[in-house]
Amino acid sequence: MKDKQPKAEWHLQVETDMKALTSVLEWLENIVLPALPADFRWQCGLIITEGFTNVVRHAHQNLPQATLIDLEVKVFADYLEIRIWDRGQPFKLEAKLHSIMEQQHDPENEGGRGLVFMYKLTDDLRYIRTDDLRNCLVMRKNIT
Repeated sequence: MKDKQPKAEWHLQVETDMKALTSVLEWLENIVLPALPADFRWQCGLIITEGFTNVVRHAHQNLPQATLIDLEVKVFADYLEIRIWDRGQPFKLEAKLHSIMEQQHDPENEGGRGLVFMYKLTDDLRYIRTDDLRNCLVMRKNIT
């Protein structure tokens, strides 16, 4: 059974702006992940980049730039969990991933690669609707 209590946790809130990705990655690299192996940090940077980019480009595309995006990272004994909350319209992650995987053989179709990266680089990937009418992308990565 996995630990329920995190060893450490961090929170960050930024506006819906692609320029904020620099702050997100600096936060992740300098505050959250410095004690973890370089390859693990690189993979976490990629999945948080893809998740954040999807929020800005898709979930918040019709919302004001002042709309906040919440990020959270928790480190447990044997895994790391990244959560990104958005205020956009929900979508069905599993159905979207299935659709993307079916279309991957089409060289003209480049959409959805970020979701595929997140799926392949995490050990658990979920997208849930919260009680406060936000959506939360939950990404867990085992620490080996």
